[in-house]
Amino acid sequence: MHTDPTTDPAQSLREHGLRVTKQRVSVMAALVATPHSGADTVIGAVRADVGQVSTQAVYDVLNTLTDRGIVRRIQPAGSSARYELRVGDNHHHLVCRGCGAVVDVDCATGAAPCLDPSDLDRHAPGFVVDEAEVTFWGLCDTCSTRSTVT
Repeated sequence: MHTDPTTDPAQSLREHGLRVTKQRVSVMAALVATPHSGADTVIGAVRADVGQVSTQAVYDVLNTLTDRGIVRRIQPAGSSARYELRVGDNHHHLVCRGCGAVVDVDCATGAAPCLDPSDLDRHAPGFVVDEAEVTFWGLCDTCSTRSTVT
């Protein structure tokens, strides 16, 4: 079991075999403050925190953290990639069609993969499902209220 990166980012980095750097800790802090952020939001937060840092350096950190399983990358249809620190629990997302807000929701039916495709043996014999990624689309409260008013 790994340390929760939201409570101890430095220890989490060490446990994943990574050096602790200002940029990595700052990226993780940005994702604690605003989960489901796009790279541009993370870049702005990191620059506000540590000063001058290249766009490529932040992308490199996001890619490294994603590759090591510290960060989860999601990309709802029609949206740029977004990043979050909530990993390994097979949760799902609500995405607002109006404003693009993304909200976490727990797995639909329990433990991972929580959903099984029908006719798996017929379509892909021997395939082992270990995760299901579900995106629920609709309108958040603000956007649904706005659409009924206009």
